[in-house]
Amino acid sequence: MTPSPEAARWRQPLRLHDLTLYRLARLSAVAGSMVVKLCEGRFGITRREWRLVVALADAGPQASSVLAECAELDRARTSRALALLIDKRLVRRDASAPGGRGAQLRLTDAGLALHAALWPEVARINRELLEALGDQDVAQFESALARLTARAQDLAAHAVLPKTGRGGRARHQG
Repeated sequence: MTPSPEAARWRQPLRLHDLTLYRLARLSAVAGSMVVKLCEGRFGITRREWRLVVALADAGPQASSVLAECAELDRARTSRALALLIDKRLVRRDASAPGGRGAQLRLTDAGLALHAALWPEVARINRELLEALGDQDVAQFESALARLTARAQDLAAHAVLPKTGRGGRARHQG
């Protein structure tokens, strides 16, 4: 069976707008900008801070390292965002061992209230975005997205690529 012109164009991209990653990035940028405006403009937190609030709301109290994994952020960015959330009194650190080792992070009452106020707004944006698709399309999209994510993880795990430094500059290995 011959692939459709659209499928052929995406499998053999000839221009920027043919790249699947570019198109997904544009979708994320446009739809995500609404979430950023809500987070920053109305609630005074960054999208990264929001991700940690949601991870804590979903999973409950967590160690910082576990929270970083749940939120799929590196530990340094997680630590910086958590410090800001603690300063804003949205998250608190409960020491579970002498010296603060093994501390558990949990949402404060203010953090729970923020989640309760912001979550419905983010869910509404998600729902309105998906209104462009029928139920069967949504199911197919979810399935395709899961397969693409698994494939990307497999490719990344086996890729031999140079490391980059700040600003995307290649670092010399040696």
